[in-house]
Amino acid sequence: MPAKLSTHVLDLTSGRPAEGIKIDLWRRDGSSSPARLKHVATNRDGRIDAPLLEGAELKAGSYELVFHVREYFAAHGVDGGFLDEVPIRFNVTDATASYHVPLLVTPWSYSTYRGS
Repeated sequence: MPAKLSTHVLDLTSGRPAEGIKIDLWRRDGSSSPARLKHVATNRDGRIDAPLLEGAELKAGSYELVFHVREYFAAHGVDGGFLDEVPIRFNVTDATASYHVPLLVTPWSYSTYRGS
């Protein structure tokens, strides 16, 4: 199985996958300004239709996922005034491994972990 980077989002206020959350993936290497690699949105399962990065695209280094949660909660009639964007910075140390970075979110809090 080739290495890949993936994510999914769960809306804990409804107990369902979060459809339509916009996500930006940035590469952050200390030598230059961050570079946006992808701009995607979650599907009805709260997932991205394809890996964010796969195979040779996934390189060791620092990355950031930015989840645009305020816009999502406002579109669903929930006061999302507290959280705006949720940035998750992480490091890929083994470019041959797979990395899954889920987001569990409400308008007021979030949690993440390295999934499988």
